[in-house]
Amino acid sequence: MTPLILIPARMAATRLPDKPLADIGGRPMIVRAWEQACASGLPVAVAAGDAEIVSAIQAAGGRAILTDPDLPSGSDRIRAAVEAIDPEGRHDAIINLQGDMPFADPGLALACAALLEAEPSCDIATLVATESEPSDRANPDVVKAVLALDEGATRGRALYFTRSTLYGDAPVWRHIGLYGYRREALMRFCAAPPSPLERREKLEQLRALEMGLSIWAAVIDQAPLSVDNPADLEAARAVAAARA
Repeated sequence: MTPLILIPARMAATRLPDKPLADIGGRPMIVRAWEQACASGLPVAVAAGDAEIVSAIQAAGGRAILTDPDLPSGSDRIRAAVEAIDPEGRHDAIINLQGDMPFADPGLALACAALLEAEPSCDIATLVATESEPSDRANPDVVKAVLALDEGATRGRALYFTRSTLYGDAPVWRHIGLYGYRREALMRFCAAPPSPLERREKLEQLRALEMGLSIWAAVIDQAPLSVDNPADLEAARAVAAARA
């Protein structure tokens, strides 16, 4: 396959305004996310909803595409960007990395691409990690993946995603919001309206399942740091200072 990494980003954020340009150790967060993606060796571009983000990436030597700021989701943003970057359809796998994961291991993008390659029935690849603490099970902010996964296996088909509490002795898989799409699946997904389960759980991946698309997940060792609020930003700055 010929993957392309796209990182959607926009300035509007209720909990952390102007989040993509938040300074982390002297560099904007979106630039750090782009740098990590580039280390994968795959082609990378940022799908930006604002000119300020485009300027930051271009100043760092990267490629950014300005998309309609009114697009409703990151998935719609990467669809618009891939149509602008690659109208000929050379890239048949689109990896959606998050711009608020400034230290994400470059191998995560490769893991999504490898899952698409390994599982012909997989329309969308994603990642999961084990719960970080027992309270994750009842935390609605922690999205859980329900997988058809044999004991000891490192990848399996996703049956559902939920914010609700999960019970039982089996591991609870914490969903990591990175995706690898077969290009056709991305186009189909973005063309469909929000589904009933998606609206109920506020999880857009449920739209894909309701459409009959197949989602597979690969197990990774640890969830990357995601910056969603001021406390997360301070944690990211501490990581950057420790690495300096």
